[in-house]
Amino acid sequence: MIMKSSDRLSLSLKIFYLFGDIGISMCVATVAFFMLFFYSDVAHIDPAVVGTMLLLGKIWDAINDPLFGWISDRTKSRYGRRKIYLLFGTIPLGIAFALLWYIPKGLSGTLVIAWLLVTFFLYFTSITVVSVSYYAMTPELTRDYDERTSLTTFRMVGGSIGYMAGAAFPPLIAGLFMTARIGWTMVGIMFAGFTILCVYITAFGVKQDPKNESPPSELPPLESIFICFKNKPYNYLLIQGGITGMSFMLAMSYMAFFLTYQLNMKEQIPLVMTLFLSTILVFLFFWKWVADRWEKGPTYALGLFIAFSALAATFFLPQGQGLHIYFIVFISGFGMSAQWVLPWSILPDVVEYDEVLTGERREGMYYGLKGLIGKISDALGLFIGGWALKLFGFVPEAVQSKEALFGIRIFFGPIPALLIFISLPLLIWFPITRKKHAEILNQL
Repeated sequence: MIMKSSDRLSLSLKIFYLFGDIGISMCVATVAFFMLFFYSDVAHIDPAVVGTMLLLGKIWDAINDPLFGWISDRTKSRYGRRKIYLLFGTIPLGIAFALLWYIPKGLSGTLVIAWLLVTFFLYFTSITVVSVSYYAMTPELTRDYDERTSLTTFRMVGGSIGYMAGAAFPPLIAGLFMTARIGWTMVGIMFAGFTILCVYITAFGVKQDPKNESPPSELPPLESIFICFKNKPYNYLLIQGGITGMSFMLAMSYMAFFLTYQLNMKEQIPLVMTLFLSTILVFLFFWKWVADRWEKGPTYALGLFIAFSALAATFFLPQGQGLHIYFIVFISGFGMSAQWVLPWSILPDVVEYDEVLTGERREGMYYGLKGLIGKISDALGLFIGGWALKLFGFVPEAVQSKEALFGIRIFFGPIPALLIFISLPLLIWFPITRKKHAEILNQL
């Protein structure tokens, strides 16, 4: 297929677009890497309670995703269907994120649980409004199969930078203050301000061609949802994405515990996190290069296989510090780099498959439903992780028993890897290839 000039995106647009994912990913990574650790190890709240509260918050977040995707598909405004929510939803997101890391003095028992629920619900609602709108801009900016991979790669450069900041900087910033609680409160405030700045750079910097924005959808909400599940390639992507999300959340939320208690490398957590995410960033364009010459689904499967095979090997690391972890993290980051590019490059192609079925473009609903499955899987990962810590006898800030260390080791590597390996055939034989996508565009 010959790329039309209207499908070509300027370098400046791609750079402006990537800034939004710096802010969004910084929030997401900080929550993924440190929320369970912060509440259990710093605030001394029962990890099972935290896992349960996060599950409830994520369920609310998941419900909001398709609902808001449907709303954005039907939105009419002078700013378009998506950008209006970046302009007016970003400041509430910053405020909600800052509140996650602040617990008022004197709260205990039921009041703490109530505070967790309120702050989680505020954060998860606001992150939905901003992130679904931002992600749904991708298929509206270009319809070309490979140019979308390019745009997504640039976006994931921003995402990798944001994840790196969210994974590496919080412990360093928190350690600069008198107490850990004050330090983590400052992390929330500082990251909230930076997130607002980054998303606004995208909102004001990206200029959309009105010709590429489709009319608002006219489908009612329930029908709009049910039609999505008639899309076979989308079902493949949802199932595999749900498994990947749960596996990734388990591994990432356990990384701090593994480094702290199994390897006695608490001080090296920022260095290990930085190596992991720097490797992801370095190899983003490598996986784009592979996908341009192969197909997106098999390329994605190969990356996941490499990443989680490396993580599974951590089960065999002896207790105590060792240089092996840096090599394993490098290999895992190399493979995980494909996870940052390929699923978000595949999703716009699925939207066009739906357009053949319905005659409408419903990017918001498709990104919203993917967010729903992703957030449920994330919540299940945190829920399982929190209860596993409790069942294996984890004790905060103490020497761990053999049972607790075994639980940390197996839930950090082998269990996530097993889940991923079971799901790989869905990607290896993914229905939408480059040739199939060209046929879809010809039908449209």
